[in-house]
Amino acid sequence: MTLPETPPADAPPHPPQDLFADLPRAQDEPVFRAPWEARAFALAVSLHAQGLFTWSEWAETLSATIRAAQAAGDPDCGDSYYRHWLAALERLVTERNVTTHARLAARRDAWERAAAATPHGEPIELGRDGKPVSPA
Repeated sequence: MTLPETPPADAPPHPPQDLFADLPRAQDEPVFRAPWEARAFALAVSLHAQGLFTWSEWAETLSATIRAAQAAGDPDCGDSYYRHWLAALERLVTERNVTTHARLAARRDAWERAAAATPHGEPIELGRDGKPVSPA
């Protein structure tokens, strides 16, 4: 599937303010514990802007993901919040045929190999381990 270049005409330009009300905040700005959390947040905003999902669909998917994690024993201490974002994003992009579970798994494996091959303090780069990296 190719993402549309512009959002649907009826799509609001920005997410509703209350949609992200549960995000960890400091001085009314989202707080991220690690760079990947900020990237997951930005990816959700970008995919919405490209028309992949509505904010209602996002909220429903994220809520279902969190409920499933809690039912499976997630203690919901706040440290897993963005893992739920990532799981919800993966669900949406696979359900809408943007990518496949196999491609996501291959990309995850490539990142793990790259991290293992990267000396401490250096940036992690895909392919650092010498193995080819397929598109996600």
